Amino acid sequence: MLRLSLAPLLVLVLGVSLGAAFPHDTLGKGCRLSQYQSIAPEQQLAVDRMRQEFVTTHKCNTKLFHRKWNAVNLPMSDRVLLVAAELNLTTAMLGLPAAPSFAELCREPLHFFRTAREAVQGCVSVDPSHQPSGRLRHWLHKLQNAMRASPESRECLRATTILHVLQVLDNLRCAALQDKC
Repeated sequence: MLRLSLAPLLVLVLGVSLGAAFPHDTLGKGCRLSQYQSIAPEQQLAVDRMRQEFVTTHKCNTKLFHRKWNAVNLPMSDRVLLVAAELNLTTAMLGLPAAPSFAELCREPLHFFRTAREAVQGCVSVDPSHQPSGRLRHWLHKLQNAMRASPESRECLRATTILHVLQVLDNLRCAALQDKC
């Protein structure tokens, strides 16, 4: 089941590693990110409540979200690729089986992130001439390696993703704001 839910993430990472992206630093016609320029307080609260209630027994050493750069430092095309990869990862990790009480807390945020992921997919098109910046390319490579990890490491990846879910919201907002980020 895990492999099926991670398939979209792996397709995106592999596509990006081969140079797939969109050509300009503006969002295309099929891109509907403007609704994420401001995240509704209810959504943000639901995501934060889920994050706070998440209990992990794993001591994780994953530094996937500890970057020396953030989305605002990337060109617009790379921001959208970053957000697409983060949303694919987040939906995959939130979709993993969980205790019933935590699964209920995940229901609303998971729906929100899946909807956002669908909107971002309309922003990513193929242009083999575009190469992601070195920063993003390095991070996508780290993500790809993390996805190949053992089941124990995947639990660590899940914990790291949930603990950094507010950063994913900020990056989504930044991609939606484009030059105003």
